[in-house]
Order: sequence, then structure tokens, then C-alpha cells
Amino acid sequence: MTRDQVLSRLQNLCARSEHCAADVYRKALKALEGDAEAAAAVRDALLADGYVDDLRYATAFARDKAALTGWGPVKIRFALRAKGLPEETVAAALAALEPERAEEKLRRLVETKARSLEGDPQRRLKLLKFALGRGYDYDSVEKIIRESGF
Repeated sequence: MTRDQVLSRLQNLCARSEHCAADVYRKALKALEGDAEAAAAVRDALLADGYVDDLRYATAFARDKAALTGWGPVKIRFALRAKGLPEETVAAALAALEPERAEEKLRRLVETKARSLEGDPQRRLKLLKFALGRGYDYDSVEKIIRESGF
């Protein structure tokens, strides 16, 4: 596949959904069969034309993961850093999340999980592990569990 074909294909892809620069580079590198220079040129062209914007991607990713999958800020930060996004971009994306909404989401998750663990002698520990695994910080989880009386 030529550089122009890859660029066109990735423009179509990026017009439909958000992608970060690192993902676009990997896709271009694969399509161009390892030509790193051409892949970097494709990525740079997409960045220059506004098809790719890491902050826009990070904000959308954080919003979607928090709202749709119930991920907490810790897990979202880890996932964005794993994608190679700079810390300031990750911090800006997380700042766009509403902390009150995250706390309410955590409360609902804990209460739902607690119902499934009714009568379990290790319910408190299991709730703690569950919420920490979802990416919420220990202090927030402990506070919610304590307030809910579990």
C-alpha cells in the first residue's frame, strides 16, 4: 500500500472515531510494512490536518470509560499512559471529568456489588478489591463503603 493510500484510509478512520497519534502511527507502520519514516509522515499529516488530536482523544476516552464502563480515574490514567500519551494530556483529560459524578458512579457500583455479596463474611474486603480493580483510589472507596454501612 502506498503512503497516500494509507493516509486516505486513516483519514477516513479518524473522521469516524477518535484515535491518538500513537495508535495512528502503529496502524500506518503496519500498513506500510515497517517503513517508519513514511508512517511518521502519515501521522504528522493527520496531526497537522486536525484528524488526530491527543487531548481530544484523551478527553473522549476518559469520558467514555468513566460513563460507560464505570472505570475510575486511576484505571483511566493507567490506560492513557499505556497508550503513550504525555502526563499533562492525561491530567487535562482527567480534569474534565466531574468528581461528583465519579463518586456517585462509585457509590452505585459498590451498592450493586454489595447486593450480589449478601451474607458473604468477606463482603467488605471483596467490595474494596472490586472498587480498587475498577480504578478508584483507596480513600474514596473506603469512604463510600463506610458511609454505605458495609
